[in-house]
Amino acid sequence: MAGAARFRKMNTRGSMFNEPMPNKWNRSRKMGSAEGSIAVKTPVAAVYKRWLAFEDYPEFIPAIKHVRKLDKNHFVALFAFNGKQYEATLEIMLCVPERRLAWRTIPNGQAHDHLASGVVSFASLSDHGARVTLKLTSNFGGNISHRVNKYLRNFKHLIEARGKTSE
Repeated sequence: MAGAARFRKMNTRGSMFNEPMPNKWNRSRKMGSAEGSIAVKTPVAAVYKRWLAFEDYPEFIPAIKHVRKLDKNHFVALFAFNGKQYEATLEIMLCVPERRLAWRTIPNGQAHDHLASGVVSFASLSDHGARVTLKLTSNFGGNISHRVNKYLRNFKHLIEARGKTSE
């Protein structure tokens, strides 16, 4: 009973079943998410290494115009959507070599209501290839499913073309 005495004066009432959750941020934009997967004819180690080259993202993600590395886990990216440009800080949240990479945008003063997060997973295929699976959540608008598939096709073309030139 002594432990419960600590909480007597605290408001521990949570939201009721049909009561909306409190919203600290004004999220006027609806979040959308999509997942896509593609096989590439490149070993998983090379695919993972290529995906870690954040500064090269504009080569396969057209919405990203420029990326600048701040430190090991933070990058600043310039995005362009619907004729407008937004700068956002990206934070690497999880990095499992040759398996998985997860990131999110950190809200800032300019694009505080533009949020995105993603996870990309890598799996070896028996024919010296790799499967790349991208999950993306964003409120930047547009057809997110179309964007995920386009980014994966662009990445496949980029990495397979580079592999042929280095042979």
